[in-house]
Amino acid sequence: VSQLASQVFGRNGFYYFVQGTTALILVLAANTGFSAFPLLAVNLAVDKYIPRMFTIRGDRLGYSNGIVTLGIASIALIIAFQGNTERLIPLYAVGVFIPFTLSQTGMIVKWLREKPAGWQGKLVTNFIGAFISFTVLIIFFTTKFSQVWAVLIFLPLIVYLFHRIKNHYVEVGKQLRMKPGDKEALALEGNVVIIPVAGLTRAVENSINYAKIIGDTVIAVHVAFDRESEKRMEEIWNERYPDIRLVTFYSQYRSLVGPLLRFIDRVEERADDSHMAVTVLIPQFITRKSWHNALHNQSSLLLRAHLLYRKNVIVTTLPYKFKK
Repeated sequence: VSQLASQVFGRNGFYYFVQGTTALILVLAANTGFSAFPLLAVNLAVDKYIPRMFTIRGDRLGYSNGIVTLGIASIALIIAFQGNTERLIPLYAVGVFIPFTLSQTGMIVKWLREKPAGWQGKLVTNFIGAFISFTVLIIFFTTKFSQVWAVLIFLPLIVYLFHRIKNHYVEVGKQLRMKPGDKEALALEGNVVIIPVAGLTRAVENSINYAKIIGDTVIAVHVAFDRESEKRMEEIWNERYPDIRLVTFYSQYRSLVGPLLRFIDRVEERADDSHMAVTVLIPQFITRKSWHNALHNQSSLLLRAHLLYRKNVIVTTLPYKFKK
């Protein structure tokens, strides 16, 4: 457009008017995607074809998740194609004329099914639109196939992904849906609380006090890496908490998670027979500054990651916040 305007008008006011108008049109075209895609994403999310997070409005009442997703995808395309418009424009054109063709074809199907008053004229209009859009699409595929072939792979993959997401939501709905007369298969009659303890600290003290509130049976578990520390922990524990059972394990290979998981498995089996819930209460340090986390052992995060997908184990984190 710049070259044509320069040849026709020269470098005068008309040339810059054309340039400014073209820039405004491009800005409007770019903004259209960011205003329309979030609404399209909402419709797809409501129909359960994409994650539900796209239905959430941001602080400015816009569908910010859709806007951010489109922005990231745009950045990725620019980086992947190194900002080369000669390679991006064919993809853009195909991306425009495929939905044009589908939407016009959908309207044709609508008129043929419903046949309202004056439907024949509307049918002809949409048929012409679908034919023109499809013709342009075929021209792009035949003349620019080396630049647009990726669409033939991407579209089936994205449609397949949409259907997998839909199936997931349908299955989740079946499992969560309550029907009249439904009752829980297992009536719980108590709660066994297991507390992993590394030593006697204020965080452990808070955990024990909280466990007494929520649990019928409280068991503390300590994994020792040498016999002396194991014996010393038992002596101190029995002196301070004589009413709380302490189970100690000696881990020769300094494995912390393994012994805990094996003990939790045994408790889970017995609790299942007696219709009791099993809760693992994990003390968690909350540092005042984020970089302080690197200075502390994150074994609680590792243990929680192993327990998260246990079907019959409840994982509870009790935070202990540092002041400094």
